[in-house]
Amino acid sequence: MTEQPAPENPEGDEPIKQRKNGLYPAVSDELAENMKSGWADTELRDLTPIPQAGETARRRAELSARFPGERLVIPAGNLKTRSNDTEYSFRASTEYVYLTGDQTQDGVLVLEPTGATGHEATVYLLPRSNRENGEFWLDGQGELWVGRRHSLTEAEQLLGLPAADVRTLPDALRAAEGPVRVVRGHDAGIEAALAGRADERGDEELRIFISEQRLVKDAFEVGELQKAVDSTVRGFEDVVKVLDKAEATSERYIEGTFFLRARVEGNDVGYGSICASGPHATTLHWVRNDGPVRSGDLLLLDAGVETTTLYTADVTRTLPVNGTYTELQRKIYDAVYEAQEAGIAAVRPGAKYRDFHDAAQRVLAERLVEWGLLEGPVERVLELGLQRRWTLHGTGHMLGLDVHDCAVARTETYVDGVLEPGMVLTVEPGLYFQADDLTVPEEYRGIGVRIEDDILVTEDGNRNLSAALPRRSADVEAWMASLRG
Repeated sequence: MTEQPAPENPEGDEPIKQRKNGLYPAVSDELAENMKSGWADTELRDLTPIPQAGETARRRAELSARFPGERLVIPAGNLKTRSNDTEYSFRASTEYVYLTGDQTQDGVLVLEPTGATGHEATVYLLPRSNRENGEFWLDGQGELWVGRRHSLTEAEQLLGLPAADVRTLPDALRAAEGPVRVVRGHDAGIEAALAGRADERGDEELRIFISEQRLVKDAFEVGELQKAVDSTVRGFEDVVKVLDKAEATSERYIEGTFFLRARVEGNDVGYGSICASGPHATTLHWVRNDGPVRSGDLLLLDAGVETTTLYTADVTRTLPVNGTYTELQRKIYDAVYEAQEAGIAAVRPGAKYRDFHDAAQRVLAERLVEWGLLEGPVERVLELGLQRRWTLHGTGHMLGLDVHDCAVARTETYVDGVLEPGMVLTVEPGLYFQADDLTVPEEYRGIGVRIEDDILVTEDGNRNLSAALPRRSADVEAWMASLRG
């Protein structure tokens, strides 16, 4: 990686200062003048709007109707430093992406009230790099360093709303009057410009509303989630084909294999892939992925591709590394499969959100009593939550732009709510017997099983978006054999 210069004032008239230990301590007047000219016109013309432009306009209209007469500020966020002068890959805030379709760092959506009702939306962005002051080649975020960004005119065509220079926004916000709300936690500079103007309670109401907007997915979102799932299915197939190489190395080979599919077909993985082999499968969020992969063990793979529009899948399969479940592994796996079947069957419009969790937990509690690990009756076990020693987590969550989507929605509209067509959620029961759990027979210890699918609530029931991946133990074995041989 080449060293980048450090700018002092890229948008101003002052020369951009160079890095302290850079090899070029200064820029001659002649070079600075030379770099200003001789560049072709690269403006993009006749651009068509992004596919979701109509949907983002509708979402903004819903938001406008909810907060009449108030200025609404939704930032994308800024780059975050990883180390010294290197940054993490940028991922725009979910609220900003949902309302604009844009993914640009430092972007801010502002809904300006136009009276008692209605708003005028403007997206504030960095314009193209300045060639007059050398920003485009001297600034570490100039386009010769990190690539071209859209002009404001191009952004307007793509996003379907007016665009303005984000560097003018802080002063405009400080000067503006009237009530204002901001989505906090993404842009400290924007929050500072609104200091003393916005209150946290009002801001949280804005964030909650946008979260609840996302509970029901529109047709564009469902299509993107299906794309994410389809790529994820191919990623799981990729992993099965190279399990011999993972045995020769570690869980990292599995992680890298799936990541390749995610980067080729999407934007990234939607969350840190869980590639948990052997007893690591009993750790719910095992993302170190540095352990051995051994024949005879189970591999719990929990992974999802994130599309280029940032919608993510979330799928789990628990696979026998050598292609065949042992008798005990199959018994535990089949119990989890039966629980998942009961959970999926409970997903339908009008059902309580909690119903699928309760249905799956009942099956698991029945099996734990049947195996002698818990003393019945089952109703007592469920009332006291005794099965949770081995089931541990909830049976699912909403899915969308975030892997745990709509997370700040009100409890009464989410976990205490009712399922509606267009909602997408995971159903993912599991059983986890820790390696040091002395309350279970020794042969159980170190076995972890989870099965997870992405389920769309339809008008008459549900549709399993990830049905292309086998779930029955016998089908999993046949599928693995076909891919490996």
